[in-house]
Amino acid sequence: MKYDFDTVINRRGTDSVKWNVGKNELPMWVADMDFRLAPEIEKAIKKRMDHGVFGYAEIPDEWYASYINWWKTRHDFKMKKEGLVFCTGVVPAISSIVRKLTTPNENVVIQTPVYNVFFNSIINNGCRVLESPLLYKNGRYSMDFDDLEEKLSDPQTTLMILCNPQNPAGKIWDRKTLEKVGNLAKKHSVTVISDEIHCDITEHGKNYVPFASVSEVCRGISVSCIAPTKAFNMAGMKSAAVYAENPVLCHKVWRALNTDEIAEPNSFACIAAIAAFSEGGDWLDALRNYISENKKRVYEFVKNEIPEISVVKSDATYLLWLDISKTGMESTELSAKIREKTGLFLTAGSVYGEAGKYFLRMNIACPKTLLEDGLNRLKKGIKNLH
Repeated sequence: MKYDFDTVINRRGTDSVKWNVGKNELPMWVADMDFRLAPEIEKAIKKRMDHGVFGYAEIPDEWYASYINWWKTRHDFKMKKEGLVFCTGVVPAISSIVRKLTTPNENVVIQTPVYNVFFNSIINNGCRVLESPLLYKNGRYSMDFDDLEEKLSDPQTTLMILCNPQNPAGKIWDRKTLEKVGNLAKKHSVTVISDEIHCDITEHGKNYVPFASVSEVCRGISVSCIAPTKAFNMAGMKSAAVYAENPVLCHKVWRALNTDEIAEPNSFACIAAIAAFSEGGDWLDALRNYISENKKRVYEFVKNEIPEISVVKSDATYLLWLDISKTGMESTELSAKIREKTGLFLTAGSVYGEAGKYFLRMNIACPKTLLEDGLNRLKKGIKNLH
């Protein structure tokens, strides 16, 4: 089946967070896509809608089976049913887990630049953010293990939030790297929350490695946060899961999610997830091809038309991390100037920690016509600096 990713869908006036912008503005910031839902998922939702009664919902066996089969087939990792727990979203889950597994004033380690909401989940629960900046060299990121161990060894550190694949730079962490993280966390009695929500949008030949799949150590000390919502563009369905193979840790997480009342599905959350994982594979593969072509276009355009900046090569996600250091301007100021002069709305890298000060994040999950519009606006914005 041929899927349509070229048609521009007008999202204005639909209460879209992304598209709640000015008339002539183009939003390429928040991480949702401008593509229509996979028809297989639409069909499943419409079938449920036709029933007409929407009472309280339970978690069906098919929901567990769809996750287990997808991760086994796509990611070569066999999850156990008893380790899976439904939740309404990865972010609510992370916040609940931080609250459950820490006490106020303890440290939670994150590797910056990283997804900005991690900061909120830590600070709002009375804990301290402990940044372990990633190393950036020749346009690629790696972990600073000396610094990471120093931060993990602090007696006040009880938790680490890992981003795998990494957002915003799209880095896929390899097995050896993840194994080293697990061993260090185990050595210093630190639990790892692994946010893996972007795992299904990878470049060809690039496979994400589930943290819990790496070793017995990683399985025993971790909670994985997973969902179909990023890959299948259905964040509004409020459908996600956590996986913890350690039964004691799993029980604590289950208790946390239920205490915070985020472990009950709406009428469509499970149905949409089941359809995505059971029938959406072909659509996802076509989407990955489309996003990969969009990435190539950005690399080419920036190299030829905007030499003042550069693009970090991305292994995963539909987000691109733009290095603006040559402009000499910090991201907060530059993103504001670009938006003011051209209407292009990008995310300032500074929100992802101090290490993102000279970067911008660009969402390229959109039809090619919108991408070209965005690239030309970006070029205009950068050229206007001079």
